[in-house]
Amino acid sequence: MTIDVNRNMSTDRGQKDVFQKVETSAEYVSEKQALKADSSEEKIMAAAGVACPHCGAMNEAGAAYCASCGQQMGVTVCPNCGSELDIDADFCETCHRYIRTDRCSFCGNPLTGQEAFCPECGNPRGGIVCPTCHTLNDFAFCKRCGTALTEEARIIMEKVRATPEYLEMSRLTKEYDELSMELPCGSEREMARDEENDRLRERVLWLLAQDAGAETPVIPEKTKKRMSKEKLREKKEQLLDRLSEMLEKLAIPPAASPAKVRNYAMASKPMGVRLAWMCNYKGAMHSSPCGCAKPQLGGKWIILGKNGKETLVDDNK
Repeated sequence: MTIDVNRNMSTDRGQKDVFQKVETSAEYVSEKQALKADSSEEKIMAAAGVACPHCGAMNEAGAAYCASCGQQMGVTVCPNCGSELDIDADFCETCHRYIRTDRCSFCGNPLTGQEAFCPECGNPRGGIVCPTCHTLNDFAFCKRCGTALTEEARIIMEKVRATPEYLEMSRLTKEYDELSMELPCGSEREMARDEENDRLRERVLWLLAQDAGAETPVIPEKTKKRMSKEKLREKKEQLLDRLSEMLEKLAIPPAASPAKVRNYAMASKPMGVRLAWMCNYKGAMHSSPCGCAKPQLGGKWIILGKNGKETLVDDNK
């Protein structure tokens, strides 16, 4: 039997070529399917959220901060002056303008962007002029003089200022204000003269009471006595320390609504001492929370001069 070797070799080469083509085709299909799968996965991931630019972790769409590393997800710019702002800021600290069009600046309720007045609180979107100092304000309390400008602000102020904590702060600030108006004794000679005047007062009151028929006159003590500069300074420092302790305890924690934080902080501001609002956002001092871009992060009132800082970053513009 004669075998055609050339024919068999040709057949083997043909089969190998076919196998190679099949393998190449299979690899191509596999790669195409893999690319398609990767593309679908990317689409699914994109639909699920956005990747953090700092650590790459996926976050919900619209997230301001990364749930994994805590870094800010993005920034935006002020529509009025073009300054760079955090994505969740509602106020520009550069041009001092409220920038949100989807939230009422007075009560924090949603807006469609077209209303001239908030459908919830009824206040105008263009701001309110303070009847006391004539300052135009975007918020429920006047940023300059603290006057309550809306009905909600007046209600909040009445509630806050009826609390025992606020009443105690008012007592302390009133006492401090009275001490600030006192004239201290400038020298030992002045102190000696004041003591002599006190004795003369007691003598006159005793004689008047005796003439009126009192057998044992009771002379009321003098309610106020002039103090030395050192004593007056010491007493004022004690009052400021006590007031600072109370302000520390009444620090406002973070909250969801910037409007609510601003309103509560302004309602709880004690009168009679120079104060600044120290925000948790930057640790900066503002004349009020109305000058902070992100009051929702909380903050507290501090007494100027007690913390070694006197510079306000805003404001009153």
